[in-house]
Amino acid sequence: MSILLTGGAGFIGSHTAVEMINAGYDVIIADDLSNSSEKVIDRIEIITGVKPKFYKVDVSVKEDVRRIFEENNIEGVIHFAGYKCVPESTKVPLKYYRNNIDTTLTVLEVMEENDCNAFVFSSSATVYGDKNQVPFREDMPTGGTTNAYGSTKLMIENILKDVAAANSKFSAVLLRYFNPIGAHPSGLIGEAPDGIPNNLMPYITQTAIGIRECLNVFGTDYNTPDGTGVRDFIHVVDLAKGHVAAIKYATEHTGAEAINLGTGNGSSVLEVVHAFEKASGVKIPVVFKDRRPGDVEYSYACVDKAERLLNWKAQYDLNDMCRDSWNWQEKNPKGYE
Repeated sequence: MSILLTGGAGFIGSHTAVEMINAGYDVIIADDLSNSSEKVIDRIEIITGVKPKFYKVDVSVKEDVRRIFEENNIEGVIHFAGYKCVPESTKVPLKYYRNNIDTTLTVLEVMEENDCNAFVFSSSATVYGDKNQVPFREDMPTGGTTNAYGSTKLMIENILKDVAAANSKFSAVLLRYFNPIGAHPSGLIGEAPDGIPNNLMPYITQTAIGIRECLNVFGTDYNTPDGTGVRDFIHVVDLAKGHVAAIKYATEHTGAEAINLGTGNGSSVLEVVHAFEKASGVKIPVVFKDRRPGDVEYSYACVDKAERLLNWKAQYDLNDMCRDSWNWQEKNPKGYE
């Protein structure tokens, strides 16, 4: 079975490609490389022994997406393509609305033209907004998003629900993930942000390796045990395996299902820093800053639905995530350069 991964050269997409190939799928990657490297494709081949077919395209361009479908018998799509930086999205919201929604609509329209009906969407816990109480459950109301990134995810979820309601053959799995960190245990693929990282773990690892002088921790006055924000951190390999389970579910069911992918446990920013220091043996200098706009105090998942519908459960703990993040950074001090 051939599955198209849009944005498949990125952090989560590349790890998903590995797990999809390991599960026996034919993987096709479409990526414009705006925040990734073509070297990822060769490294996926080293890990799996299989080189996925790769198209360097912007999936908001319909003719390019049509060409991919014409040249391959695609039976499902896992849609990662989109901008993902929460702080940036509060500063340039139009960029996020234009890109994230355009890419999704284009892919969905070409899928419809080709009677392809299995779709897994890279959504986010940000759709729960800032009013719900943790742990977040899929039956909670969504909305009240605190940033444009989260708002695009919520809008796309609603689009997919409408498509599923209109097309009885269509299946959409809306994977609401929490905070992916870690890297493939081989150290061959990992998170390599372009410029200054906006996510916690690559900032920690870049500080540990000497690229950054210190780690900025935003917010120390949250109502949490140590004053820093609490998040549900999930190993990217666990997350990738969740996508394998989700595409299988999407090809066997119809309708739209929202499913959390997390560990069900929350860790504070400082807890992650201390776990990383223990795993790496490197002391991380920390500078405390004011809260960032768009951040929430607590965010962690109820994961019962994923276990029930997908037969999936996270296997790695925070120590594993820190160990593999450091292994990746040590072996690739400048990312994929």
